[in-house]
Amino acid sequence: MSSVRPTKKTTASMVPANPAPAPESVDTGFLRTLVGYNARRASLAVIEVFMERMAVYRLKVVDFSVLSLVAHNPGVTSRQLCVTLGVLPPNLVGLVAALERRGLIERRPHPSDGRAMGLHLTPAGVELTAQAEQTAAQLEVDATAGLTAAERKTLIRLLQKVYARDGA
Repeated sequence: MSSVRPTKKTTASMVPANPAPAPESVDTGFLRTLVGYNARRASLAVIEVFMERMAVYRLKVVDFSVLSLVAHNPGVTSRQLCVTLGVLPPNLVGLVAALERRGLIERRPHPSDGRAMGLHLTPAGVELTAQAEQTAAQLEVDATAGLTAAERKTLIRLLQKVYARDGA
């Protein structure tokens, strides 16, 4: 015996006789009071510009983040990257492998932990990361053109307070 129940058919009697007209503008008043809504909208706006400008380097946000962290922390381990970026280890493994295949990073034995491998940029990785970081710095300025330099700095500081685990 089937446990699926028949669904009701929509009939003309179920549709209001005079449906309300679509509003000319949508009231986002409540949503605009929410940090999450505003942070997400701002993030989408910046990431859209990021993806356009990083396409020339064939980098996504997480690729760029990994390369930048490795550039500024030679020998960083995959475990450290996972913690810093909030990425699950299985996801990082494929990402690191892809960056290795592109000749941008390489693994070397960690100097103090015989079981770990440190990540380092190759010469091609150093060059690409330097170019991409310059592009990222400029796109941030362009994407936040409505802010002063002081406002941009304050916004960054406030966003960091929202996601910081230690309250710093």
